[in-house]
Amino acid sequence: MTGLSEDSTRRTNDKGWEVGVRETVNALLPAVWQFLIGDGVSLWLGETTLLLDTGATYQTTDGVRGEVRSCTPNAKIRITWWPEDWPHDTLLQVAVREATTGTTIGFHHEQLADRDERKMMLGHWKNVIGAIASRF
Repeated sequence: MTGLSEDSTRRTNDKGWEVGVRETVNALLPAVWQFLIGDGVSLWLGETTLLLDTGATYQTTDGVRGEVRSCTPNAKIRITWWPEDWPHDTLLQVAVREATTGTTIGFHHEQLADRDERKMMLGHWKNVIGAIASRF
């Protein structure tokens, strides 16, 4: 693990607020990807079955639901992310890329409604990425 980096916490012109975090782990990209789409799904998405096909839907046991928008194996997955107590959905991207010291994992969450959602999700994704990094 080489340390957490905050990608972005800003408001976009037309899509609301966004936040991003990333961390590099000392592991090969294929192993990291397999963890994220396999046993590690519960760490970043919750308890659910996640099919990687575009259009596939999911719902976690704690009430987050959504749809797979796209998936590029060993690179990224984009899904809608909609907690049951929110009046709107958002877009979440989980990406991996090779780094000098292993693999960088990135979470980018967009279409957040306001600063409060952005602040809440920044804390959430920092915790999530820390939990994932601790597995490597």
